[in-house]
Amino acid sequence: MSKKNKQKRITAKDLYKIQLISTCHLSPDGQTVIYPVQWVDKATEKKYANLWAVKTNGGQAQQITFGNQSDTNPKWSPDGKKIALTSNRGGSTQLYVLNFNGGEAQKMTDVKGSIGYFEWSPDSKKIVFNLQRKSKTAIAQEQDAKKKELGIVARHYTKASYKFDGMGYKSDTHWGISVLTVKTKKVEHLTKGKKHDENDPTWSPDGKYIAYTSNISEDPHLTGEAVDLFVMEVKTKKKQKINTPAGQIELPSWSPDGKWIAYFAKDGLEWYRNNNLWRVKADGSSEAENLTKQYDLNLDTYTVNDTMGAPSRSAPVWSNNGKSITCQVAKHGRVSIHSLQLSDKSLSTVFDEKGVVACISYDAKQQTLATVLGTMTDPCQIAIKKDGEVKILTNLNQKLLQKRDLGKIEEVWFKGVDGNDLHGWIVKPPNFNPKKKYPSILQIHGGPLLQYGEAFTHEFYYLAAKGYVVYFSNPRGGQGYGEEHAKAIWNDWGGDDYKDLMSWTDYMAKQPYIDTERMGVTGGSYGGYMTNWIIGHTDRFKGAVTQRCVSNLTSMWGSSDGNWIFQQCFGDKPPFEDMENFWRMSPIKYIGNAKTPTLVIHSEKDYRCNLEQGEQVYIALKKLGVDTELVLFPDESHGMSRMGRTDRRVVRLEHIGRWFDKYLLRS
Repeated sequence: MSKKNKQKRITAKDLYKIQLISTCHLSPDGQTVIYPVQWVDKATEKKYANLWAVKTNGGQAQQITFGNQSDTNPKWSPDGKKIALTSNRGGSTQLYVLNFNGGEAQKMTDVKGSIGYFEWSPDSKKIVFNLQRKSKTAIAQEQDAKKKELGIVARHYTKASYKFDGMGYKSDTHWGISVLTVKTKKVEHLTKGKKHDENDPTWSPDGKYIAYTSNISEDPHLTGEAVDLFVMEVKTKKKQKINTPAGQIELPSWSPDGKWIAYFAKDGLEWYRNNNLWRVKADGSSEAENLTKQYDLNLDTYTVNDTMGAPSRSAPVWSNNGKSITCQVAKHGRVSIHSLQLSDKSLSTVFDEKGVVACISYDAKQQTLATVLGTMTDPCQIAIKKDGEVKILTNLNQKLLQKRDLGKIEEVWFKGVDGNDLHGWIVKPPNFNPKKKYPSILQIHGGPLLQYGEAFTHEFYYLAAKGYVVYFSNPRGGQGYGEEHAKAIWNDWGGDDYKDLMSWTDYMAKQPYIDTERMGVTGGSYGGYMTNWIIGHTDRFKGAVTQRCVSNLTSMWGSSDGNWIFQQCFGDKPPFEDMENFWRMSPIKYIGNAKTPTLVIHSEKDYRCNLEQGEQVYIALKKLGVDTELVLFPDESHGMSRMGRTDRRVVRLEHIGRWFDKYLLRS
């Protein structure tokens, strides 16, 4: 019997077996990569992460922390002697420092609050970190057993942004910047985050200054785009605002000589615009310069999948001589690494394997590059590039994947009805027979300013394993194909995006192996929006599953954690000033035309697309007499399909499979 015949098909419960890597960090001497591996304890349904290390010259990876805890974000000190990390091993998440040559990780902080981004000082003596301290009310409640048992009596807000998906209702405190002295474990609060968040702190090369970002407008929650760049002198805490164009500045990075700061930002406030690479004089003496505008590239990482999640995004990386800057680029379903020469603005490729990369980590001499590489057939591995050669250092999940037949993937470029070039992929079932007729499922990504691409999506293989041809593409409205592609549905959701999805469906319908009487459609978030739009505009699909959907733009205004800011996509007026515009783009307006049996899936704590969005579709279909069911997941957020509790993710997949089996497998 051949190896192929011995392979089994992937199952929903295989999610318990898949281990994940989110980021990695290469030691300054270039010899060791350290990284966290996330795993699931099936008995408790909890997720943990332990640190592993692998040598760049080969050999077996070694586990270096153990236990039911989450050790994450490992970072080597510049002198290569220690590793800083965040861990919840003591109950609350704190900063720890580990001597790589031996010994237990030492707890460095005991702060009451949340620790975010952190970074070693150039001399390896200090660590700057983001801290959101708990309010006095929250601390008092935790310390009083009776109050803790009774729970919160009421929430009182005066700001527009009062909840966030995945986090819940916000604290009344903000993110500030603190510095830990490693030797003494003393923590100094440079800023307290009293009114504004201060984010992305990063040391100057001489350790005297910290650059960071902050929105200091009168009401930051009503002017979310007004993020500015600041430089603070550590000793005096004196701050200077650096003059930059309006926009959401992210991830500042100092040049080696300390004279410049590079950062990411859009060239304009509209969401559809690319993230570009900018630089500005650190003393504020020059105007900021957009370094990548000419390339029409999106310097971002998010590629939709359900394993790797949002690939971690590195700040711009300066070359040691200060003559070039390296960053990640999302294009045509791939995330790669490129370098920009500052002298002539030429762009060169650093790492462009098929797949998506999370993080950029160099050794001190910048001779070796380490990253996390995910592909369509492999969720994640540690990869390095040295002397022009790429090597995979780990074999995570290989015992499982070698026993699974994922089927075959075909990449396709095709034409839309407007003559536009479109990009998609087809997953064919294991043991695919081109002479047979197969049921099929159209998958639609969320966003819409995201991309599908070369990342492992367990859901697609699960459905293919059940005998479906699964196909997915990047219609207009998403990113990775230039600003015009992304701009096409600006104030016109349900327009060119719908045309492109129908062109993709038409393309598939012409394939000899597709049964046009057994076609299904599904998607989540904006993909749920498009699923709702589709069932209100055509009955060509015999079954649909709408997930964490948008259905009514008028009621979404104010009920989403994005509250009013979504109006920018829809003419930048609120519904009470232009109700008809919101209503014409709301799928619920057309739901009376629906005939497609539709399963509605939603999370009860979805603060991005509020639960009522899915409920409206469910009740409307019930009233219309269209077959429908509602599946709700308690305690889960908008990202449940990617980050939720594993048993719930399994049940979700089983419901999707059951629904399509009911309507697409029957004769």
